[in-house]
Amino acid sequence: MYKRHRFPSSLIQSVVFLYHRYALSLREVEELMLIRGIDVSYETIRRWSLKFGPTYKKALRSYQSPASDKWHLDEVCLKIQDKYYWLWRALDDQD
Repeated sequence: MYKRHRFPSSLIQSVVFLYHRYALSLREVEELMLIRGIDVSYETIRRWSLKFGPTYKKALRSYQSPASDKWHLDEVCLKIQDKYYWLWRALDDQD
């Protein structure tokens, strides 16, 4: 699966995981790798995400536990420039 790639498979997995899990932009992931001394372009990260992302997603879904019957709802009301905004977050009892 990782043949003919310049970087090791563990690095590719880490980069794709960072991009998808933490909702970072491609350039932010590129910057994080550069801080760690790894020079990889955002275009390479995009290609890896397109190529390996669906495979990782399928593998992670098999480990994911189903949602429970109990849910908790958090609600926050914010006032920004004289307008009110409501934010909600729903969590099952396992989170």
